[in-house]
Amino acid sequence: MTNFRTKPDHQRYTFEGFGSDKYPNLMLRGAGDLNNWPMAVYISKHEGYVAAKKALQMEPVAVTEEVKTSGIRGRGGAGFPAGLKWSFMPKDTPERKLTRYVVCNADEGEPGTFKDRAIMEYNPHQVIEGMIIAAWAMQCKMGFIYVRGEFLWLIEKLEHAIQEAKEAGFLGKDIQGTGWDFDLLVHRGAGAYICGEETALLNSLEGRRGEPRVKPPFPAVKGAFGQPTTINNVETLAAVPAILRMGGAEFAKIGRPKNTGTRVFGLSGHVKRPGLYELPLGLPLDFIMNDLAGGSSTGKKIKAVIPGGASAPVFSEKEFGTLMDFDSVRDAGSMAGSGGIIMLDEDTCMVQACLRLIRFYAHESCGQCTPCREGCNWMEMILHRIEHGQGRMEDLDLLASITPNIAGKTLCPLGDAACGPMDSMLQKFRPEFEHHITHKTCMVKGPRLLANVGGH
Repeated sequence: MTNFRTKPDHQRYTFEGFGSDKYPNLMLRGAGDLNNWPMAVYISKHEGYVAAKKALQMEPVAVTEEVKTSGIRGRGGAGFPAGLKWSFMPKDTPERKLTRYVVCNADEGEPGTFKDRAIMEYNPHQVIEGMIIAAWAMQCKMGFIYVRGEFLWLIEKLEHAIQEAKEAGFLGKDIQGTGWDFDLLVHRGAGAYICGEETALLNSLEGRRGEPRVKPPFPAVKGAFGQPTTINNVETLAAVPAILRMGGAEFAKIGRPKNTGTRVFGLSGHVKRPGLYELPLGLPLDFIMNDLAGGSSTGKKIKAVIPGGASAPVFSEKEFGTLMDFDSVRDAGSMAGSGGIIMLDEDTCMVQACLRLIRFYAHESCGQCTPCREGCNWMEMILHRIEHGQGRMEDLDLLASITPNIAGKTLCPLGDAACGPMDSMLQKFRPEFEHHITHKTCMVKGPRLLANVGGH
């Protein structure tokens, strides 16, 4: 067997399901077992390619309807219904026979998010099977897995898994005797956060500069290489085989209305049991944090939680009872995002945390849009001087005035992503920002700031 390099840091994480016999893990089957990834194991232990065989015996439109019935919403962040997205793919006409593409967005670059890489590492065939089903439903002849460039060990496994699937007759010519051809390629990105945005991803896939496109036209009309394209997240595609095996109606019984199925949450930060938890949508955040993940790792009180990856507005203690589904998190003032739950204890300096997040977005901005390019850098400079004891009280109002001139005024959501943490931290933890300015020290860490620190 090929000896693939592994990531030893994965071994310190927990991979847990809800623990119910009725609803076992759907995406995290075998996670944590480094020998789980080959096709033989996927077939013998995890009902591998049963769903693909079932789908290939159905009419393509019926497969899309099954996914619609399941109610699954995109797990990449936007939460858009996957079945509805598939239905946007245009059909052939007498005048024109279309070339269609399906793309898996595996460019997982959101800080605090690490679910997709684990699914690909331990269950690469599940993602491939999901892509085969999606491609059949939309009658695509070609698919791409766009993988973040740093995931070299995953690229090796994915390419090996694709070869196994070809040898078994699930990829290539005349798949399973249907007369339908479908090929799959892995495309390695260059590690740009902006390429997680679907149109920037398409530009990169085509060999262009990774920056967002103007929409419309949307990818379903004009996507990769100018042809109709559907892009889904790794976790979304990994859930598709389970939907076909159990049926869309059964999948829809898991979770809550309009928020169906299980979701993989990644817990990190000051948490006793960091790791990935596959859970039905709609469980309370504090139950996930405390009952499942063991609470604070430091013994200190948790004062803030980022509920959906670094771009999600932060929750303070009064929102810890929020149900973790797309709609409930949105109604509480944040977003479910990528499912990364970052716990911050009472000794965390929120000014420092905010600066680190904004510095990330300023660095990762592609520079195409003036509000994002200039605004993110401006916020970073102001936060830098506040953090280093050189802030002015009027800086807080200045920060609050910058974000409305960024959010909603850019080609892609990166500008909005930077504004979420900035606005929420300033609103909910303003006394910490004021203390930095008036006392030139940190409220929670004391006199740790250096005098006359150089910088922006």
